[in-house]
Amino acid sequence: MGSTVFERNPAPASVVEHSLAKTELAPFWTSDAPRGKALPALSAALTADLVIVGGGYTGLWTALLAKQRDSSQRVIVLEAKTCGWAASGRNGGFVEATLTHGESNGRTRFPNEYDQLDAMGLANLDEIQATVTKMKWKVDFERNGSFAVATEDYQAKDLEHEADGERGIFLSKEEIQKKVSSPTYQAALFEPVDTALVHPAKLANELMQSCLDAGVEIFENSPVTDLNADSDAVTVATKKGSVRASRVALATNAFPSLLKRYQLHTVPVYDYVLMTEPLSTAQMKSIGWNGREGIADCANQFHYYRLSADNRILFGGYDAIYHYGGKIRSAYDDRPESFRKLASHFFTTFPQLEGVQFTHRWAGVIDTSSRFSAFFATAHQGRVSYAAGFTGLGVAATRFAANVMLDQLTGLDTERTRLEMVRKMPLPFPPEPFTYPSVQVTRFALDRADHNDGKRGLFLKTLDAVGLGFDS
Repeated sequence: MGSTVFERNPAPASVVEHSLAKTELAPFWTSDAPRGKALPALSAALTADLVIVGGGYTGLWTALLAKQRDSSQRVIVLEAKTCGWAASGRNGGFVEATLTHGESNGRTRFPNEYDQLDAMGLANLDEIQATVTKMKWKVDFERNGSFAVATEDYQAKDLEHEADGERGIFLSKEEIQKKVSSPTYQAALFEPVDTALVHPAKLANELMQSCLDAGVEIFENSPVTDLNADSDAVTVATKKGSVRASRVALATNAFPSLLKRYQLHTVPVYDYVLMTEPLSTAQMKSIGWNGREGIADCANQFHYYRLSADNRILFGGYDAIYHYGGKIRSAYDDRPESFRKLASHFFTTFPQLEGVQFTHRWAGVIDTSSRFSAFFATAHQGRVSYAAGFTGLGVAATRFAANVMLDQLTGLDTERTRLEMVRKMPLPFPPEPFTYPSVQVTRFALDRADHNDGKRGLFLKTLDAVGLGFDS
């Protein structure tokens, strides 16, 4: 077995410890764009045309698009804490066109409709950009494209094979080094139109405000405790109130589904992130990166990174941690070994930035599904719709999912609802005590593949064959 570039060139321990010495355990984004006072909690029995459970991107897009379709309907959003506090305020801010977690995963799972899904995903990203422009959202939106960078020779060969010269432009080692200076880069694939960057918390805030301006009623600190349907409507209940509605959209991301039959279709996986202090002019000059593209490397256990508006570097990924029992707990946000590993890998990537310190460290929960892309379900005679399983690429895909749920809830036969991706469910994960060892064995197998020129062993090939492929 070989070693990875991060093992061959580890950062000195003193550099890592210095870089982490002053970090705050909090998402940079929500600290940088703080919310005002929380909206009132639900404290009455209400009726509505549409009630949405969840105030993240999926729920807020669903509410806004519902009002744009029919401004006369009463739309209510119920959020357990505050809008955008979870994944929507903690992600890397990569607004990706893909609806299928990349081309390889999409072509494997939906070979007959991948080209259609690709076109729909690109159109969805175009529509997000048009909305940001039309509504004058201040969300630091930049559509600069992205680099997939090879840090090993075998990855460079794969990228050259994937290049098509238009939406995927191959860059040699010399060419990528002129764009971004890192000794780890062996080649890159530049995708000029498929990726935008955004300030995640600002996007959540603007979405929420636009919903309120459109007449959506939002209740925060109102966790839903129950969902019941009768012949006429569906009622969702909180501790102090309830909403009876003709239609319900469930947008609960990694949190357990209110539809018990789907509670094993996602598992919560923790992703870890660091944010640097703003870089000086000299530090920026040392790395280049004048195009401000998003960057991700090509390993199974990969890093993603990007610049903020004030030239901080967000650096995240690699460790993806599942905790026994699938619990979501704030205690899991602080994992020193993951942050030390990320910091070491950061300075292997950019040794010229030695001395830079990180200001923020945090974690976020990813709603991982077994097919690595969103799935959709309906219940109670089509009056309830559910979307989840975005697996870390949901910033843009949540808007697409919102339109799918609205189509389903109004009984529309559309291009979206006819998709195999929408009609077919992924395989559920096994229940505990089987999930935890299965995830650990999978992580070991992915790590082993990264140490063996990307070659997938028998265990990963078996998962691929039964539709449980872990390809990222």
